[in-house]
Amino acid sequence: MPKRVGSHAITDVPGIEVGHATDERALTGCTVVLCRKGATVGVSVRGGGPGTRETDLCRPAHPLVSQAHAVLLSGGSAYGLAAADGVVRYLEENGIGYDTGPARVPIVPAAILWDLAVGDAHVRPDAAMGYAACQMAAPGPVSEGNVGAGTGAAVGWLLGKERCTKGGLGTASVDLGGGLVVGALIVVNCLGDVVDLQTGQIIAGTRKPLGPGLADTLETMRRAVGKAALSFTHTVIGVVATNAALDIPLVNFVATMADDGVARAIRPAHTLLDGDTLFALATGQVKADPNLVGAYAAEVVAEAIVRAVRAARGVAGIPSAADLVQR
Repeated sequence: MPKRVGSHAITDVPGIEVGHATDERALTGCTVVLCRKGATVGVSVRGGGPGTRETDLCRPAHPLVSQAHAVLLSGGSAYGLAAADGVVRYLEENGIGYDTGPARVPIVPAAILWDLAVGDAHVRPDAAMGYAACQMAAPGPVSEGNVGAGTGAAVGWLLGKERCTKGGLGTASVDLGGGLVVGALIVVNCLGDVVDLQTGQIIAGTRKPLGPGLADTLETMRRAVGKAALSFTHTVIGVVATNAALDIPLVNFVATMADDGVARAIRPAHTLLDGDTLFALATGQVKADPNLVGAYAAEVVAEAIVRAVRAARGVAGIPSAADLVQR
């Protein structure tokens, strides 16, 4: 049977480090997943409104540069993509990047989420914050909940900020035997509800318009056909990593399979109004069946989503899943 290993985090994959930069006053931040020796990179973009950087480079149709040295996840909407510049500067200063001859060029794909309504809309992650996240990067335990890119995340946006539940950042990993490890780090800021993986019960999401309790986003959407005016304010972004040896077509295959974990834990998932983007990294130490890697990548993605909302704390008038249980 697969087992949990180490910190039960994406950093259980050898060569993977995570660092957060968090602004608790403005309620925003960014998270970097570092792979200093490089890792084959892929991507799955299944939401209708993504905000990204370098995703074309991650695809099999563009194989010249197949490895990334970091992935950035950031709040701040499109403004937050600027934090990737700080990651690039940090890597360059440390001699990490694709060797072009005159200089090493760090490859840093990135994705953002919209958190502008939760904290101070005029404060967003920038290059300095991206650099600071790199300085904090380390293997070992990874903080979850209201940290890094999860600081201003919320879930269940159907009825607006006033009826959301707090989202956040979560991570999980699994040891598949023979030295093979798969991990995930996910930031949850979705339109839909997060559900318990065993019971299917909603644990965080859209709250009822009147009174306590959760509304059930799917049912509320059905009742509001032709009435609801929704905005592009939601997304799930993340990274799956493994020490499997995978080429760029196969690591993209794994990213696609891993994205099924979003649909297992969030209802509804991958809507036109979400910007769901999931990167995959393969560091290449262990020969492995990509089907096995992808299947368990979906499992740890789903678990990381649930962990994200369970670790979150209520802020700015938005209660957490734990707050709802206590009421």
